Amino acid sequence: MKNGLYSLHMHMTDGVRGRDSGILILRDGLLVGGGPHFWSVGAYTVGDGTWKGHLRTNQHTPFPDPFVRPLSGGQEVNSGFSGTFWEDGADAFGTALVGTRSLSFRATLKRLAEG
Repeated sequence: MKNGLYSLHMHMTDGVRGRDSGILILRDGLLVGGGPHFWSVGAYTVGDGTWKGHLRTNQHTPFPDPFVRPLSGGQEVNSGFSGTFWEDGADAFGTALVGTRSLSFRATLKRLAEG
């Protein structure tokens, strides 16, 4: 997994409707990222074509549409993930713990710039 700036596209699974997009900066086992409503920090390790890690995510800005509700309900969310990576991207599957509820997700990363 190369250090750099990555785009992130995440979709909830198991019949839960939800998605998010943003960026992640991966650097020597640490990751930092966010988007228009959320920020995340975490860490990861790499193996032979595989990676795994964890994220802590918080909301920094409310949604402008009062009918849109974040799946997290404004709570801090802790997630664990694992997946595979290649030259310019990665896939990950994971579980987010929102209060006492666990939600599954899949994510795709694409490297935008080295760094």
